[in-house]
Amino acid sequence: MRGRPPRRPPPSRARLDPARRRAAPRGLGGEQVEGRRAVEELLSAGRRRVRDVWVAEGAEPSPVLERIIASATRRRVPVRWTPRGRLEAEARTESHQGVLAHADPLPEADLEELVHRPRGGAVPFLVVLEGVTDPGNLGAVLRSAEFAGATGVVLARHRAVHVTPTVAKAAAGAVEHLPIALVAGIPTALAALGRLGVWSVGLDADGPASVFDLELADRPIALVMGAEDRGLSRLARQRCDVVAAIPRRGSLESLNVAAAAAVACFEVARRRQAPN
Repeated sequence: MRGRPPRRPPPSRARLDPARRRAAPRGLGGEQVEGRRAVEELLSAGRRRVRDVWVAEGAEPSPVLERIIASATRRRVPVRWTPRGRLEAEARTESHQGVLAHADPLPEADLEELVHRPRGGAVPFLVVLEGVTDPGNLGAVLRSAEFAGATGVVLARHRAVHVTPTVAKAAAGAVEHLPIALVAGIPTALAALGRLGVWSVGLDADGPASVFDLELADRPIALVMGAEDRGLSRLARQRCDVVAAIPRRGSLESLNVAAAAAVACFEVARRRQAPN
């Protein structure tokens, strides 16, 4: 992008309709967590109540498993040594590594909570996903986003995957650290974020700007990515302040959403750490 973009007005006092928030059904998920790393993060984060931890009888010992058992014991979470066949029947993923846990659902964040910046806190860095339906992709996006320092995630309430056991496993514990908001529609959410002082950057293979030229990275920002097959909807694209592409150097036409998210998230992180 050429030149500095105009400064966005300071966040307004705009608020989402509290009555509509209360009426919206809850449905983020996350009640069953599978895989050693994901269960370890569930216990260590202490963000929600863990009802029990199942460990397959004869599970291969490892430092991670030892930490899981020690953490569960400290928190007085029952550890149930379970016949492998029983655990296999309960599991919803193929790579549970002999460990799963049952917990309270993940708490939903309100959109405005994701924008609120505590004194001394990080500048908002959100990842907004429109219509992502593949659990493996969502989990991979969440893992990259958390590792790169994203402060929150926005998902569509309908026609999109939420936090299933497969998502939690692929995210490797990121769901325990990232606040996630569910919204009725991504275009409407982008408009609300704009009123709250957040710049929206849409990722699109045909975007006129390069993701490597983002001068908005040090400001409150939302990276917006579309569905695996269709990309950004027309209205979501229109609501973005900037539409940027990841420059292609090879023969393939595009990256999948998980890979594109990783590139974009770490570009934002790089620019935020670079000296002025």
